[in-house]
Amino acid sequence: MSTLKKKILKHLKEEVYCHLGISKVHGIGVFAIRSIPKGVNPMRTWGDAKEIKFTHKELQAVPKSVKKELKIFCYYDKEVMEIPVVGMHTLNMAVYLNHSKKPSVKFLKNGQLITLRAIKSGEELLLDYDISFGEKHFFD
Repeated sequence: MSTLKKKILKHLKEEVYCHLGISKVHGIGVFAIRSIPKGVNPMRTWGDAKEIKFTHKELQAVPKSVKKELKIFCYYDKEVMEIPVVGMHTLNMAVYLNHSKKPSVKFLKNGQLITLRAIKSGEELLLDYDISFGEKHFFD
């Protein structure tokens, strides 16, 4: 077996924990497909999850329909919007984490996601947006 195949097999056995599903909290959510221990990154990826900052002025020529998607799936504030360097056609499951004041995961300062406690198979992973992003979030 090739080295790459061995790495992928190890990844499948030891690092794949989640899938998307219908959330009781809001729309789509991230759910455990097996038990997840405390203190692990349940969505560790080999891909480059880096983002590049664009000012809102730089994005003026982007079609309205695309801007709407960016607002749903990208982090932004009054100054900038952070767009994935891989573009918008690659899934980052973390954008589907729903907000809760009783989170089971959080983002560390280095951008890595970590479980705050053991998570049971079938349970939705939840994130406190205020703690992870350092600002107050209000929802309709």
